[in-house]
Amino acid sequence: MLLYISIPFEYAAAATGASVDELKLIASFLLSYPLAGVLKRIPDSKPYQKNLFIIAVSLFYLVGLFDLWSGIRTIFISAAGAYAIAAYIDSPYMPWIGFVFLMSHMSINHIYRQRLNSPGVVDITGAQMVLIMKLTAFCWNVQDGKLPDKELAEIQRERAIRNLPGLLDYAGYVLFFPSLFAGPSFDYVDYQRWIETTMFVIPAGTDPAHIPPTRKRRKIPRSGTPATFKAIAGLVWIFLFLKFSTWYNTELVLGDQYMKYGFLRRVWILEMLGFTSRLKYYGVWALTEGACILSGLGYRGVDPKTGKVLWNRLQNVNPWGIESAQNSRAYLENWNMNTNNWLRNYMYLRVTPKGKKPGFRASLATFVTSAFWHGFYPGYYLSFVLAAFIQTVAKNFRRYVRPFFLTPDGQRPTPYKPYYDLATYIVTQAVFCFTTAPFVLLNLPDSLLVWSRVYLYAVIGVVASMAFFASPGKLWLINKLKKRNHPALQRTLSQETIVQPLMGLPSDPARDIDEAVREIREEVEVRRRRGASASMPKGQDLKRAVEEKLGKEL
Repeated sequence: MLLYISIPFEYAAAATGASVDELKLIASFLLSYPLAGVLKRIPDSKPYQKNLFIIAVSLFYLVGLFDLWSGIRTIFISAAGAYAIAAYIDSPYMPWIGFVFLMSHMSINHIYRQRLNSPGVVDITGAQMVLIMKLTAFCWNVQDGKLPDKELAEIQRERAIRNLPGLLDYAGYVLFFPSLFAGPSFDYVDYQRWIETTMFVIPAGTDPAHIPPTRKRRKIPRSGTPATFKAIAGLVWIFLFLKFSTWYNTELVLGDQYMKYGFLRRVWILEMLGFTSRLKYYGVWALTEGACILSGLGYRGVDPKTGKVLWNRLQNVNPWGIESAQNSRAYLENWNMNTNNWLRNYMYLRVTPKGKKPGFRASLATFVTSAFWHGFYPGYYLSFVLAAFIQTVAKNFRRYVRPFFLTPDGQRPTPYKPYYDLATYIVTQAVFCFTTAPFVLLNLPDSLLVWSRVYLYAVIGVVASMAFFASPGKLWLINKLKKRNHPALQRTLSQETIVQPLMGLPSDPARDIDEAVREIREEVEVRRRRGASASMPKGQDLKRAVEEKLGKEL
């Protein structure tokens, strides 16, 4: 660490109540803006200079600002290990070997951080979580590059790495300083196209009026204005977080004063605790995305209709989409968007055999990956498990209740639809503030205490809803819908199974169990055709067989 560099942060920490490391982290995000401006001005014809500049800035952040010498070792082990695996293991299992190596390495640091239990101290785990997304994707992209195009899906062809990059380009990708500590994550091909400036090639036939302006001989379009807007938004979110966190914090919901309030006020405080926690992420992700935009990496092309330059390639969160969400899917798909993409493209779709639709195994693998990626605090797992069942309940309501508030053809809302929307908005926000509370509290005793202080209302609601949809009430709703709506407009089962999990959460755990039972039945039939003595298990034997398929207890 540079001498005396912590002194101004110590004064600021005393004034704001934030920790020294948290203020250093915000300072690194802000410092990335002028440094990204310098990076963009390095001649496009000298990519090696850009790589060297990126590496130098990241090393300054790691050891000059935070004294994270151990962090350099961690990054080196992960990055060197992934590169070696991609380069020297010629096997279809290469990406899985890389995945196991990288996740195992990160798990060690997760456990160490959990034992340390110092949330205000910045360590390398945050940067490593971003790096694991980049490196696991890198291994898959290298593997895809070894296959003919006809065997690849469109997104695989687009992301495939045909030639292993040089060490300098790879190090620049690994240590890209605007997204070093908090993301956003991106694939190597994005970095390659950025540093080679092929990302900014204007398609033939583009209206000259729609060509984005550049400065001098640079190919990177001018990005100062959108980056400034992101920086301002990020600072506003951070300011609101610092302000709101003095009013709504974990001490409040764990203290005796909390129980002096009525039930509805306790729920409101829980909602505000979740909102306050989200403010921090809104601020951090806006600041890092803005620095990426200023460097040019956030460029996504030009809207052919409006001619507007798009800078949302690396958008990681949509605050309005979350705060106005009327269902669980809208809530989750607007949160940590790049992690959702990573889980979908490099886990959910990768464990699915070619020619088959993703099933319960894909959902389970994605769920486990997401959980381990976040860490081992019990609060994470409480939130994940409850959210998985909330997904099922929400899908049932959307499938069997929402159509009553649409015209029979399903195209237009009825006069009562606004009331349904208001009710689903209130329920969604109330349920998710309950569900995400353990994500903030982290440990098991505190999480269960806070849940009990609001009478487990979300758990009771989920259990009651699942019981209703497992009862004759579901059949009654279906019959009502059949009489009301045209049969041809009924949503088919195959359409519903296309929906992919968000944040690793299985979209329908009940269907996963049904698929497991169906697979067991198919295996029994195969054994019978081969002449073996086999019968469909029953009772506890069936339960154990399903648990083996799912990899978890029921």
